[in-house]
Amino acid sequence: MSDTDTEIEDRPTVPARPPRGGGPWAGAGMPVEKSMNFVPSAKRLLSRLKPEWFPLTIVTLLAILSVGLTVIGPKILGEATNIIFEGAISQNLPAGATQEQIVDGLRAQGETDRANMLESMDLTPGEGIDFAALSGVLLLVLAIYGFAFLFGWVQALVLNGVVQRTMYRLREDVETKVNRLPLSFFDRMPRGELLSRVTNDIDNISQTLQQTLSQVLVSLLSVIGVLAMMFSISPLLAGIALVTIPLTVLITTVIAKRSQKKFVDQWAHTGELNAQIEEMYTGHAIVKVFGRSREVSSRFSEKNDELFQASFGAQFISGIIMPSMMFVGNLVYVAIAVVGGLQVATGALSLGSVQAFIQYSRQFTQPLTQLGSMANLLQSGVASAERVFELFDADEQSPDPENPATSDAGKGRLVFDGVSFSYSADKPLISNLDLVAEPGNTIAIVGPTGAGKTTLVNLILRFYELDSGRITLDGVDISRMTRLDLRSRVGMVLQDTWLFGGTIRDNIAYGRPDATEEEILEAARATYVDRFVHSLPDGYDTVLDDEASNVSAGEKQLLTIARAFLARPSVLILDEATSSVDTRTELLVQKAMSTLRQDRTSFVIAHRLSTIRDADLILVMESGQIVEQGSHETLLARGGAYFNLYNSQFAAPVSDAD
Repeated sequence: MSDTDTEIEDRPTVPARPPRGGGPWAGAGMPVEKSMNFVPSAKRLLSRLKPEWFPLTIVTLLAILSVGLTVIGPKILGEATNIIFEGAISQNLPAGATQEQIVDGLRAQGETDRANMLESMDLTPGEGIDFAALSGVLLLVLAIYGFAFLFGWVQALVLNGVVQRTMYRLREDVETKVNRLPLSFFDRMPRGELLSRVTNDIDNISQTLQQTLSQVLVSLLSVIGVLAMMFSISPLLAGIALVTIPLTVLITTVIAKRSQKKFVDQWAHTGELNAQIEEMYTGHAIVKVFGRSREVSSRFSEKNDELFQASFGAQFISGIIMPSMMFVGNLVYVAIAVVGGLQVATGALSLGSVQAFIQYSRQFTQPLTQLGSMANLLQSGVASAERVFELFDADEQSPDPENPATSDAGKGRLVFDGVSFSYSADKPLISNLDLVAEPGNTIAIVGPTGAGKTTLVNLILRFYELDSGRITLDGVDISRMTRLDLRSRVGMVLQDTWLFGGTIRDNIAYGRPDATEEEILEAARATYVDRFVHSLPDGYDTVLDDEASNVSAGEKQLLTIARAFLARPSVLILDEATSSVDTRTELLVQKAMSTLRQDRTSFVIAHRLSTIRDADLILVMESGQIVEQGSHETLLARGGAYFNLYNSQFAAPVSDAD
């Protein structure tokens, strides 16, 4: 285990739920159970649409036109039904008689209901269906529905732009937020969990907005428009249809309360599972070496089962809403059909009006059903939004000063003045540290694992803020500098190499994108990268994948050293930078480093003490304190902590052999 790993173990972690079961990663990255309320979260999500107020206004107007035309359609189509029905009745009436005579005759025979029904119609006895009038009505209906479709299509197009631009800004804000988060946040948050929030959750928000914004608007407008048309046809039948609204609200509210927690759990378990998968495949070789595949598979199955249970519960409970709404709608449909039929029989309504009303009843219950069925989408989207908002609400690193200080390009004189730092208040790590690093000096930092070696150099880069004291670079307090200015003067080569997907040339030039080809080649030759690059098929144009699996571990290390060489910083930090190279290459790299370190301050963290014999100053750290400092020979002669460390590496093998 590296020094960095041990130090991270002492850092505070986020509140987490108790782990379920054992395993090598039990409980890793468990998010907090409690979530924000649905309404505040939904309002916060909708507030991100404010920059799109003008397109949303266009969307609303188009929705009103589309819904308005759709609502008018059944009313006009009812006239077509009347034309057909009245034509069929007229054809069976005696020609030559008037409608009034036929109605009076029926009343005289005591057939009052039939007389009332015929009196409410527009009849021409002896004539059939007026196909000219019927064609005109049908063409009008066709035109109405055509324009309704056109307005709806344009509305969907504009809304798609609104949603995608909103998601574009959201992703940009997340990227900006991530860049403002302190390193301590990433110590606590598993990478898989973080990636799940910035990918899966944002995609789910996008899908939710895409599917619900338009549908909610159209459904609400449809309910209002249809209700107005139903009251214009028959207040009695409209009153029956209104029973649907309180039943819909009651059913949706009851079910939504039960399913919201399930959706929060669903996305929380998704993040946990992603974190475990990312960790499992990153350490796949270690899992195999230690024979833990069965235990890891068991933990995966357990997490997968938790996600299955949460997802099944969320979808099942919320899925009850739509069939419940359909059941209520069918009851209302039956009631309207029965009462409407009685009114046609008594002449209170025409057949076309009842037919139109039945269509309206379907149009009335359909948006209510859609609103109910969208509850699961809304809850899922808001649950994802809560997780993204938790990221937005995370504490950021302290801002750069408004009037930052800077210094001329110095040689890299670093001074630690009474520096104290700890990851948690109850576990002091570095206390009242004083140190002066002169330009051109190579300062080696050694000590047992967890002594604070990596923490010391992280403080130079302001990855963490000091508890007290100060660090100055060329006479300027680094807390008064911008982080960009500070870090542009510091180069760092870590034990864990990082290369991105791109060419070898691009990876070397990462620290200086404006470097010339000759400067890149010079850095490559100085760090012996040039030696192995020519053995590759495409040379410097060889494309590395995300894991740089097409080069060896030692070659990856050389590339990171070349990158630091090209940047030519004032301060150079080497954290076990040669741990992955062979002994011969290490000697060559050390020669290259001696050239790079000229007139620059260098900090070298090393476990192999043979690599730092020529250091100008060796610091021996224990529990955050510098217990010894001096040259290699001086510290050996002193017979203290360094002497013991040195002997533990070189004397122990001899003892074992004996």
